[in-house]
This record gives sequence, C-alpha cells and structure tokens, in this order.
Amino acid sequence: MTTPDLAILIRAGDRRAIARLIRDLDDGHPAARQTLLDLQQKVAAAPTAVVVGITGGPGAGKSTLVDALIAHWRQGGERVGVVAVDPSSAVAGGAVLGDRIRMQRHAMDGGVFIRSLASRGDRGGLSRSAMNVAAVLAAAGFTRMVLETLGAGQAEVDIAAAADVTVVVMTPGMGDDIQTLKAGLLEIADVLVLNKADRPGADAAVRDLQAMLGLRLAAATGRAAAGDIAIIKTVATSGEGVPALAAAIDTARAQGLAAGAVRLRRRAEARIRAVLTARLDAAARVALAPGGAASSLADDVAALRLDAEGAADALMARLAGGY
Repeated sequence: MTTPDLAILIRAGDRRAIARLIRDLDDGHPAARQTLLDLQQKVAAAPTAVVVGITGGPGAGKSTLVDALIAHWRQGGERVGVVAVDPSSAVAGGAVLGDRIRMQRHAMDGGVFIRSLASRGDRGGLSRSAMNVAAVLAAAGFTRMVLETLGAGQAEVDIAAAADVTVVVMTPGMGDDIQTLKAGLLEIADVLVLNKADRPGADAAVRDLQAMLGLRLAAATGRAAAGDIAIIKTVATSGEGVPALAAAIDTARAQGLAAGAVRLRRRAEARIRAVLTARLDAAARVALAPGGAASSLADDVAALRLDAEGAADALMARLAGGY
C-alpha cells in the first residue's frame, strides 16, 4: 500500500490503516513519519479534535472515569480516541493492558478507538509515541481525544504540554495533600476532579483543594486564575458528575483558545523532547551494555572508581561526538 493510499484510508476512518500507521510510527519508520506529517498538514486548517489529558495518582479511578466520559461523549455523537499509557511489562517490555480491559464495553463501537501503549520507562507519565498516536486519531476524524497517563503521580506534568485541557483526578483521603501540591499536579490542572465522591470526607477534600488553589501563583505560570478552575465531584462507577465534568472540560477548552498558539508551541516542544529522550536512552543502553563502546563507564561506577554523575558527563560527551 502506498503512502497516499494509506493517508486516504486513515482520513476515511479505516481502523486497519489507523492501526498500521500507529504501529509503524512506534517502530520509527521514516515513511510513517512523512505520512503523519502529510495528514497533519491536511487537517491543520480546520482542527476539530479536543485533546483531554487525564492524570493523577494510582487508584484515583482514571480509567473508569475515562470509560464514563466515552459513554457520555458517544451519546452526543462524538467520535472518541483514547491513548492509555500502561506500565511496561518487566518481561516482554510491552504494555500491561489494564486500561483497555476497563473500557471493553466500547470495544465493538466503531466510533471509539482505544490504544494502549507501554510507558517504556518514561517518567513524565506519557509514552514517547503517545502524542503521535493522538495526532493520527485526530487526523482520522476523532473529535475527542483522551491521553490517560500512567498513574505514577508526582512526575506526570508532561501531559500539560500535550493536551488542550488537563484534568487532574484525586480522591478523598488520597494521601499527603501538601506533597501533591509540591508535585506540580495542581499547577497543571485546568479541571480538578474529586472522584469516588461518595466516600466519607469528600466535602472536606473539596475545601482543601479550594484552599490549595488559592496558593497557586497564576500570574507566574501564565495559566488561568484559581477561581476559573472547576472542582468537579464524580462517582465514575455510576456516572454521577460526568456530565458536569464534560461541561467543565468544554469551558476550560474555550478559555484556552485565546492561548492556542502558545499551547501549540508547547506541544511541539514536548514532542521534540519525547523523541530526543527516547533516542538518547536507546543510544545510552547500547553504549553501556557489556561490549558496548562505553561499557567501561558502567564497570567504573560499579567498582566505585567513578560516580554516576561523572559517568553521565563522559557518556554525554561521547554521544555528542559520536562513536
């Protein structure tokens, strides 16, 4: 199949063509990159997809909440694409498909496309190819895109650069609220969700979140004022609060349109960093492996002849100069 033929099929919503391009992008095929660029250029004049980032700590019910949002949006006729980042298998390196399992009721719906990706050790909560997958689905005509992060919690701030609207999910009694504030999740939130709001302590948790929002330095970050950030209580298992969450997402999206060019540039920076990080990590793994060009550095650190910082400096210098 030629590249133009593949692009035509993807724009028509052909699921096999979509899956093929996603696979080829994940494998790093140059032809796939050109196909995606061509697709993006064709739809750039009239972008319709809204990219919603869902993040938060493990156990917050993110996947169940995404499942409920899919059902709500489908009732309104939206086509929904989901990119769910799952932990990498320690054995095979692939994704442990927990998120896809939770969304199985939508598996036969032609208006829903769910893709699970392995995190591959990424510490920002997103897989290196997550934004590419989202771009493919947007080009295929999906109007609501969800990027659900791994759920590592404190490091998951990359999603703010990848999404139009960032939703941070918490639960009553989730843990140390002050530590959460330090982690940066509140700083990236466009919408805050208190899920499992049928649990005791939900109202107190909302008050705590409101108090912490008052501490945000909105002027320094250039983001919305604290009063513009909605706090939505949901019970994802029953769908309670989901329509209010969908409305809050639409409102946050409208507020962010004025900063569209800034958001697009931040997204571009994030994609470049993701690609660069993946390439550097791959090069470092090869170089440091036994028999690799820099394997002696690992030996020196193991024998305490050199510290890890010094080894990293030496490796960066070698990678910059090539082998």
